[in-house]
Amino acid sequence: MEVNPPKQEHLLALKVNPPKQEHLLALKVMRLTKPTLFTNIPVTCEEKDLPGDLFNQLMRDDPSTVNGAEILMLGEMLTLPQNFGNIFLGETFSSYISVHNDSNQVVKDILVKADLQTSSQRLNLSASNAAVAELKPDCCIDDVIHHEVKEIGTHILVCAVSYTTQGGEKMYFRKFFKFQVLKPLDVKTKFYNAESDLNSVTDEVFLEAQIQNITTSPMFMEKVSLEPSIMYNVAELNSVNQAGECVTTFGSRAYLQPMDTRQYLYCLKPKKEFAEKAGIIKGVTVIGKLDIVWKTNLGERGRLQTSQLQRMAPGYGDVRLSLEAIPDTVNLEEPFHITCKITNCSERTMDLVLEMCNTSSIHWCGISGRQLGKLHPSSSLCLALTLLSSVQGLQSVSGLRLTDTFLKRTYEYDDIAQVCVVSSAVKVES
Repeated sequence: MEVNPPKQEHLLALKVNPPKQEHLLALKVMRLTKPTLFTNIPVTCEEKDLPGDLFNQLMRDDPSTVNGAEILMLGEMLTLPQNFGNIFLGETFSSYISVHNDSNQVVKDILVKADLQTSSQRLNLSASNAAVAELKPDCCIDDVIHHEVKEIGTHILVCAVSYTTQGGEKMYFRKFFKFQVLKPLDVKTKFYNAESDLNSVTDEVFLEAQIQNITTSPMFMEKVSLEPSIMYNVAELNSVNQAGECVTTFGSRAYLQPMDTRQYLYCLKPKKEFAEKAGIIKGVTVIGKLDIVWKTNLGERGRLQTSQLQRMAPGYGDVRLSLEAIPDTVNLEEPFHITCKITNCSERTMDLVLEMCNTSSIHWCGISGRQLGKLHPSSSLCLALTLLSSVQGLQSVSGLRLTDTFLKRTYEYDDIAQVCVVSSAVKVES
């Protein structure tokens, strides 16, 4: 059932402090808010009970109920809120300010100012800072202010009025309106590192964003996107191709119910110029920020942008060893081959020596202690190595040692990868 909201928004008065002295002008501050759908409490009984069909007939005659669905609590009318309501971060706070001349004399030089005080700043929300020359009896000055709420916590709307009486006396008063701004969403992020190109030292970064609706009403998630920093290109992984049509992984309905959580996934790749310049992006890098746009029950729009997300790049030390190729399954006591890639991540040239140490289950085939030669900064070399396993099961490839003869420093690499070792009599299907 669709209900068209009224064209005019309801004005809901805020609580004000009582004036300390009599003034010629009266100040009223009201919040502009949308109406809500009327809810009724249905009262029913069985036909064999004493009231019979009386309750059902009363509900059918009630103009606020839905025809054919009288026992539903949701009605088809709109009702005006009776309280201030909730203000959530990212929504727009709208307020109506009215200054009325309650006296029987003309008031001059009226100046109305509206400031919003938060925990960190004070904002001027007045549409005009120019004074009104005069205000006749029973006349008023109206103003509507809007502010997109960007902070959580206590907000104080300070409304100040100054004017001059006919006798030339300058008068001044102000009132304070206090309200709380709540958090609508709980956003958590996780980073995952993956090697995107086996022939490059540049890694992909996967960002998982978990967004939870912590309000008491459902939300329509209009937009959730990642605005990357200048260092990265981003690809959204939140849709699938079905019958030639791109469909989101969340289905056709984009509603997020209260306390429900939804995961969004993004893949970021460093831009070519930054990857070539830095080789491997090190340290803390800025990934970007999330931009979230939603709508509530009657179309109220909200928007949040997270602060810049930062990611700590994985530390590889001076020398990085990665696997370019390794079989998933190998036969017991039969040699198998792997390909390793060694990258100099330091800023100095190294002279490397490769040593291979056998474990109780994995045995290296070849010469240990061979010279690999000099490796310049940000340079790489590939090695083809041979191993065999003497124990069945899931075995860990360990026992590689690299020694830099210049600094007499040794780098140890264990648990490089895992392979499944099966008996040679068992046929392994690829």
